[in-house]
Amino acid sequence: MDARFTDEQDEIRRTLRDLLDKRCGPEELRAAVDTPAGHDRALWSALAGPLGLPGLALPETCGGVGGTVTELALACEETGRALAPTPLLATAVLAAPLLLALGTGAQRTGLLPRIASGGLTAALAIPGPALATALALTGHDRQGEWAGGGRAGGVQARRTEGGWQLYGQVDQVLDGHSAQLLVVAAHTGGFARSRVLLFLVREDAAGLTRVRQTALDATRPQGRVQLRYTPAELLGGDAADAGLPALARLGSTAAACLAAEAAGAAGRVLERTVAYVAQREQFGRPVGSFQAVKHRLADAYVQVQAARSAAYYAAWAAAAPARGERAGGLALAQALEALRRAAAEGIQLHGGIGFTWEHEAHLYFKRAAGDELLFGPVHRLRAHAADAAHVFEEAGR
Repeated sequence: MDARFTDEQDEIRRTLRDLLDKRCGPEELRAAVDTPAGHDRALWSALAGPLGLPGLALPETCGGVGGTVTELALACEETGRALAPTPLLATAVLAAPLLLALGTGAQRTGLLPRIASGGLTAALAIPGPALATALALTGHDRQGEWAGGGRAGGVQARRTEGGWQLYGQVDQVLDGHSAQLLVVAAHTGGFARSRVLLFLVREDAAGLTRVRQTALDATRPQGRVQLRYTPAELLGGDAADAGLPALARLGSTAAACLAAEAAGAAGRVLERTVAYVAQREQFGRPVGSFQAVKHRLADAYVQVQAARSAAYYAAWAAAAPARGERAGGLALAQALEALRRAAAEGIQLHGGIGFTWEHEAHLYFKRAAGDELLFGPVHRLRAHAADAAHVFEEAGR
C-alpha cells in the first residue's frame, strides 16, 4: 500500500480549499443555510461545473471523472472543513452509487451524466430514523424491517397498470426538500411476502409533498417527504431485489466520506482555537502558553490526526471491501469523537464569547451531534464493528 497522495489528489484538495475559503466564509455559510434550499446554488454550480465534484467517483462512461472513493473522500474533507452546505453528500455519496450499482442501462444513461454535471441533485429517502441501520453501520437487518410499510408506517409500494405507486411518509431526508430526484425505499408484496425495493420519484411527481424540517445542524438541511399514491419507477428492473445488499455495501463508502468530512471539520475548528489562544491574554501572557491548555489542545490534535488517518484508510478500503469491510464504521466513530472533542475545546477555550450561539464553534459542535443522531452514535458504530468481527466471542473462549 502506497499511502502517498497523487499529484491529482493533492490538486483536488488545494483547488477546493482555495475556492471554499473565498466563497464559503462564516457570513456566506449563515446566509446559505437561511435560504429555502439550505445551500448556495451558485456555489454548488461552481463545485459541480469546473471542479466536477458530483462525478468524482463516477466512471467516465457515465459522464464522471473516473476517480475512486479516495478522491470523493478528499473532497468531503474540504467541504467538511468549511461546513459547506451543499448537496454533495446526499447526491454523490448516498444516491449516485445506488443508481450506478442497480440502475438499468436507460436509468444510468439518463440520470448519471446529469448528476455528474451538477444538473441533477438526488436524495436517499429511508423511512424512519433508520439510515444507519439501512447502511449497515449500526446493525444489519437483511429483511429490511427498518423500512416499515403498511400499519408499521414508512412507505408502501403497489403495482398498478401503469407501473408503481408509493404511499407513506419519510422524515429526516437529507436535502429531501430540494432534491430533484428521490431514491425511496418502500415495502411491497404485503405482510406475508413483504420485501423492500428502491424506487425513483421525480420532483414533479403527482402526490409528492416536501417540507423542510428544522434540524439541529442547519448546515445539513433535511426535509419531510410525503407520498400520496405517487407514481414511481422501480430502480434496477430485474436487479430490484439487490437493493438491500446494495445499501449495506454503500455503508462503507458513506462512512469513509462522512469520516473524512468530520476529520476536516475537526481540524479546522482546532486550527481556529489554537490561533485564538495564541492571541488572547490572561495575567499578562497568552492563554495558549499555559501548560494545561497545551495539554488539552495536544490531546485534541492527536485525536484529529488519528481520525484523519482512519478516514484515509477507510476510503482506500472501500474500493475493495475485502480489505476491511468494518473500516468505515470505525473511522466514522473515531472522526465523530474527534470532532466533538475539538468543538467542545473550541467552545471552552474561546471563553465567554465561545458560549454564545453566534460563535462558529457551535456550528461544528452541532455537526458532530447531528451526525451522531443520523449515522451513529459512536458506541453503536464500534459495537457493531466488534460484533461483525466476533471480538467478544473470541474473547469469551
